[in-house]
Amino acid sequence: MIAITGATGQLGRLVVEKLKDKVPASDIVALVRSTAKAADLGVASRQTDYDRPETLGPALEGVNTLLLISSSEVGKRAAQHRAVIGAAKAAGVKRIVYTSLLHAGTSPLSLADEHRTTESELKASGVPYTILRNGWYTENYTASIPSALAAGAFVGSAGEGRISSATRADFADAAVAALTTEGHEGKTYELAGDEAWTLADLAAEISLQSGRGIPYKNLPEEEYAAALAGFGVPEGFARMIAGWDVGASRGALFDDGRQLSKLTGRPTTPLSAAVADALKQAPQVGN
Repeated sequence: MIAITGATGQLGRLVVEKLKDKVPASDIVALVRSTAKAADLGVASRQTDYDRPETLGPALEGVNTLLLISSSEVGKRAAQHRAVIGAAKAAGVKRIVYTSLLHAGTSPLSLADEHRTTESELKASGVPYTILRNGWYTENYTASIPSALAAGAFVGSAGEGRISSATRADFADAAVAALTTEGHEGKTYELAGDEAWTLADLAAEISLQSGRGIPYKNLPEEEYAAALAGFGVPEGFARMIAGWDVGASRGALFDDGRQLSKLTGRPTTPLSAAVADALKQAPQVGN
């Protein structure tokens, strides 16, 4: 049996859907905080709360392979992941596949510390593992397209940093490949898009497809954080996002190894396609 944590999240849902094309739905279990939210997944679900260790053991009963999708709660991740790894070991799980961060071992991003801790603890647990070091989701940036259209500019602090992003669907395919094919035990994959781009490139693509002139405006870190807060992003999270952009300006989100497309057996989604998809979903903004 294959279990997926965070199965009702954006990545988790995609993994479950794609996994059903590879194995019977009866061999998949969704580990979720709310089983009601998992009712539409088409697989069995078990209530699982990282912060309630007593839920973990029963949820992992009979599981052979576990996809541990990293928690969304920055600052609590290390402890939450530790609890899951311990419970998986106790339950006799035969392999854990963990979604980490691109270049987690050396990354300057603030997110990296908790991933480094989890990777170390996973390796020390004695449970066979596969580490998927996921790069940035393209959607992290295309989600800002409506704001850029409304403001007449795409703002950020990434300078001329090259970003080797891929879509959630690309990373979901990688997870499914790691879960269902042989030869991944003990391996760590640096997963990134085939095509690297800058935020100026993104702004140019938005301009081309929308028919509007949307320039990229690079801001100092503090100004970008303030701008995000002005858009309604909580202040602390706005500072983190701005800091990640600065990291991108220094190469933290670049990788040209193409391990993602090699793992999935197909090219990653081009930026142009991701922008087109985002524009279809964006509210129309007048000229």
